[in-house]
Amino acid sequence: MIRTAQLCDLDRLVGLEQRCFETDRLSRRNLRHMLTRANASTVVDEENGRLRGYGLVLFMRGTAQARLYSIAVDQGLRGAGVGRGLLAACEKEALDRGCVCIRSEVREDNTASLNMFLKAGYRQFRVVPDYYEDHMTALRLERTLVPQPDLTLIRVPYYRQTLDFTCGSAALMMAMKALDPSLTLDRRLELRIWQEATTVFMTSGHGGCGPHGLALSAHARGFEVEIFVKSQDVFLVRSVRDPSKREVMRLLEEDRLDQISRIGIPLEYRSVGFEELKLRLGAGSIPVVLISSARLGGSRSPHWVVITGCDDRFVWIHDPFVDEKEGRTDADATNLPIARADFERMARYGRGGQQAVLVVSAPGQSTLLARNQVSAASARS
Repeated sequence: MIRTAQLCDLDRLVGLEQRCFETDRLSRRNLRHMLTRANASTVVDEENGRLRGYGLVLFMRGTAQARLYSIAVDQGLRGAGVGRGLLAACEKEALDRGCVCIRSEVREDNTASLNMFLKAGYRQFRVVPDYYEDHMTALRLERTLVPQPDLTLIRVPYYRQTLDFTCGSAALMMAMKALDPSLTLDRRLELRIWQEATTVFMTSGHGGCGPHGLALSAHARGFEVEIFVKSQDVFLVRSVRDPSKREVMRLLEEDRLDQISRIGIPLEYRSVGFEELKLRLGAGSIPVVLISSARLGGSRSPHWVVITGCDDRFVWIHDPFVDEKEGRTDADATNLPIARADFERMARYGRGGQQAVLVVSAPGQSTLLARNQVSAASARS
């Protein structure tokens, strides 16, 4: 019988973990956390009082993606269908939570598990060398749980931000790399763009990046870019109480606006709707969008992400932030599906509902051409 695990199963789960794995074991503390506090679901296969196996699924707040974090079958029962049953139960848990896809990792040398996943409809999408404690390579797998017939994901290389305040530069770097594969992504470029685009909006420490500075950074590297912001107020100024810092922000923004005007970068003070974002992607451009990270389970701070796909129900993003404290990896931050209504609520920040979108196009691709393509598509629809 497969059922949801309870705290009273903890001792037997610890024993099962010890018997099934020689490395990368979940500790008793980890397993207790998964049962009591984590945004997770654990299922067990029990027969005559014996736990024959378990499956553990993690969920990420604000997204429609699940991660099969661990699946274990007791010794002597492998090949008897226990793993397939647990896998199906984990997928049902993900569907019941509204997830449209599920991902997992498998050791490269675990042929039996890999075959089980492939027969269940999973596809391999990445190889990660030196992933496990014993340096074994991991194969990353994914299965779509709900058909997405109209979805086209743009191949956007992933880059993880290396500092708390560099989400803007990391997001822009991903967009530029997708449009120009010859671009090299590294920390030097990440910090250079941050230095070019930073704004002082926090009460202490370093500031993140604003849309005007990011647009100038993209333009300086030969990319076409359009800026859309909802308000003409100094960007994120309401989050700062210190008058001297407000003045710094005002001066920085004035200077950048003068540069944008001289260069002729398109700047519009309006919101960009879901359908327009979808059409921009279809025209070959990459949107970089400011969101509130609170809806992804983070702090209440502005955060930049890259849109990699849209369909009628979901927006798919690359999130440059990876929360390793929650056991997440780069795979948990790439092509994240977010329900359309949830994303529309995310894509604003602060009491005034500030919104900011950069639409980045390939070097030499006229933004006027992109606009014409979008207008033509809108007319056809």
